Amino acid sequence: MTEFPFDIRLLLLIAAIGLDALIGDPDWLWRRLPHPVTWFGALIGFCDRAFNRDTAAAVIRRAAGVGVVIVLVAIAWFAGLLVERLVARIPYGIVLIPVIASVLMASRSLHDHVARVLNAFHSGGLDDARKAVSMIVGRDPDSLDKSGVTRAAIESTAENFSDGVVAPAFWFAVFGLPGLFAYKMINTADSMIGHRTARHEAFGWAAARLDDLVNLPASRLAGFLIAMAAPFVGGTIKQSMLVMLDDARKHRSPNAGWPEAAMAGALGLALAGPRRYGERVVEDPFLNDGGRHEAGPGDIGRALKILRVATAAGAVLALIVWLYLHS
Repeated sequence: MTEFPFDIRLLLLIAAIGLDALIGDPDWLWRRLPHPVTWFGALIGFCDRAFNRDTAAAVIRRAAGVGVVIVLVAIAWFAGLLVERLVARIPYGIVLIPVIASVLMASRSLHDHVARVLNAFHSGGLDDARKAVSMIVGRDPDSLDKSGVTRAAIESTAENFSDGVVAPAFWFAVFGLPGLFAYKMINTADSMIGHRTARHEAFGWAAARLDDLVNLPASRLAGFLIAMAAPFVGGTIKQSMLVMLDDARKHRSPNAGWPEAAMAGALGLALAGPRRYGERVVEDPFLNDGGRHEAGPGDIGRALKILRVATAAGAVLALIVWLYLHS
């Protein structure tokens, strides 16, 4: 089990959130060193090539996928445990824990990527904004008008706040570095092999389902934190919470609908709805269909403010829990 008790992990989490907000993922560092997630990706890619045989029956490929996910998660868990134990034996090594944890959180990185879409609107117009948004979403950017680009950026902000910020923080708080490493392995596996394609429909089934499971608590918490930030952009906590509770389950994802619906209610916008991914059109209902359907670059700025406030609210929530434990 983790080397550090729960109350200490909460303080380490607060420090990690602060480091991520201040430093993020500096390009100068990761141009020289491989990011830890690339190690996870390389291992997942090797397993995909080695065990996902095109000639095998679907049931065999699904079983192989289950076995691969179990092994990958075990490797990540024990790697996190090993790092914790090594750090715990270094004098003052505990200060390295939030540094390591911050590398696997993505609040600053997410903020910077979405801000590029907003800046592209101002500097180059719609064409540049389409190029910028194509770096963070999978849908066809050429099919998007100004409102479409704006909604795509905002939806990505909400969903990735859950997957890239709240979920890593949650599993770090619960299990320390082993939980954080295991979560990032699961999430990376889902992004690489958890797709409904001919190659990964069976082999990636376990990765996709496990990712859904481990994101269940974080997605609800992310929606709550977004709702708490609503007054900072002219919205209300009540409206954001009501839209989230009413519309979250309309989303095809069991998790993405919670932060996206909360964001829709906070901003007074209609989000989601029909979307095009290459040749495939997704006919989803709108979240907060009674909200504004016309969105503009200013709404991206408001979503980024919600991201900043909600991230800070997560740190405050961790501090409140710590104070309660010590009261």
